[in-house]
Amino acid sequence: MAETDPKTVQDLTAVVQTLLQQMQDKFQTMSDQIIGRNILWVFLCRIDDLEKNIADLMTQAGVEELEGENKAAANKTSSEGSV
Repeated sequence: MAETDPKTVQDLTAVVQTLLQQMQDKFQTMSDQIIGRNILWVFLCRIDDLEKNIADLMTQAGVEELEGENKAAANKTSSEGSV
């Protein structure tokens, strides 16, 4: 460690500037990660809300019942055709 100890004010200044730059870089990386996670979380929440709203609209429109009836009719038709 003795070889890296600053000997002059300029050396000390250079060491401090390097440390500050490293800290700034790490802070920026962490900040970017936090922002990225927040954006992802917001989009996931919006997607969940959108899926819920679509399901609610489908229920209100009776689409689920129609889908079930269509599947039953399709199964009945295919079983009649194979007889």
